[in-house]
Amino acid sequence: MSQAPAVIPHIERRIYTVRGMQIMLDADLAELYGVETKVFLQAVKRNQDRFPDDFMFQFSAEEFSALRSHIVTSKRGGRRYRPYAFTEQGVAMLSSVLRSERAVRVNIEIMRTFVQMRRFLGTHDELARNIGELQKKIKTHDREIALIFSTINSMLHPVTKKKRPIGFQSGT
Repeated sequence: MSQAPAVIPHIERRIYTVRGMQIMLDADLAELYGVETKVFLQAVKRNQDRFPDDFMFQFSAEEFSALRSHIVTSKRGGRRYRPYAFTEQGVAMLSSVLRSERAVRVNIEIMRTFVQMRRFLGTHDELARNIGELQKKIKTHDREIALIFSTINSMLHPVTKKKRPIGFQSGT
């Protein structure tokens, strides 16, 4: 099998989290596939029925504004339209729309990257759970240790109350 294009190692940098989903932008996908964004979107729009909202969506104005602050715009002053976002399922569907040899190789690498990121995030979630459990145990042990030290301290330094004398005492 032939080598993947040179741009492939940077796929993970082109995956963003929007609306709680991992997505890729239309311009990034077009670049990876080696076509202009306009041509890429024309192919998608000719097959619109293959891309329901959970496969592809267009950014809202607020999302687009936030995206602009994170991504450098082009030399011509940026985009004139809000970008389209493709979820993992949308990227998989692109393989039925874009059929060049390069598109097939790029799609395979993108899908592998999504899987690797999912594994990493799963490991991260598991690690976070384990740390949380460990912190709970430490807090419990901290209280137990504090109680032990308090008991030892009270044994070493007993608090003695000044006793009142017994009996009658004269004031003179």
